[in-house]
Amino acid sequence: MATGILIPIGGNEDKGNSEHEQYTLEYVEDGILSRVVKESGGPKALIIVIPTASSIPEEVGENYLSAFDKLGCTNVHVMDIREREDSELPENIALIKKADCLMFSGGNQSKITRKIGNTSIHDIISDRYTNDNLVIAGTSAGAMCMSKEMITGGSSTESFIKGAVGMADGMNFIPNLIIDSHFIKRGRFGRLAEAVAKYPKHFGVGLAEDTGLVIKDCNTFEVIGSGMVILFDATKLKHNNEKVLQKGTPMSLVNLKTHVLANGDRFNIKKKKIKVLPIDAPFV
Repeated sequence: MATGILIPIGGNEDKGNSEHEQYTLEYVEDGILSRVVKESGGPKALIIVIPTASSIPEEVGENYLSAFDKLGCTNVHVMDIREREDSELPENIALIKKADCLMFSGGNQSKITRKIGNTSIHDIISDRYTNDNLVIAGTSAGAMCMSKEMITGGSSTESFIKGAVGMADGMNFIPNLIIDSHFIKRGRFGRLAEAVAKYPKHFGVGLAEDTGLVIKDCNTFEVIGSGMVILFDATKLKHNNEKVLQKGTPMSLVNLKTHVLANGDRFNIKKKKIKVLPIDAPFV
């Protein structure tokens, strides 16, 4: 149980700059970042953008400053952690202790775990997420790093071939989900299927672009955004040959339950129950 909120996003979330985004809502005020601000306490919330995963952190930081400015936010800072030592700096620790929301950018999720994982900042984030009302949002790599078992990469062209996915320890904010991003556009069905075959007690969550989850109590999530979420439930597999196959061999999984969820749909992780919006419900 955690009192904080996780908001993993599949990537390319609408920042009110539609000419550069593939999947956007019409207005940034109606989009995912608006929900991040709302869950964080409103425009006066202290939001810390952490572009550690990015290869162009300065540009990414500026993009988020601009996006949050459009939403009327007045207290947004960029924490440019480029070395592991930056996660031990007193000024960074002080900001993390005061933050209402942390926003992890996209890029390479392994950079986040390498430079922030198991540091003082990581310990404080985990404690505040568990015991405080901290919101942790992340897009693409920033979403994927949230899980205990983290996807580090893998081939989409070799779908359902053993070895198509790389795994490592994540930030462990949510222990029973494995999160993948850009899921539809980049055809990542195979690598997420292999991930849940490796860890069948975990649910696989494939986030489309401009699509995210709002996870509360570390147990229930709501789908937000303009795309879809693919949910893999491997808890009752009747056949799983992942452990006995040689790398490069086609896999077979039997009874891999799959759900396709969209904006407003909810899933209770503990009870494995889905609540979908009525067919005639308006899109919000």
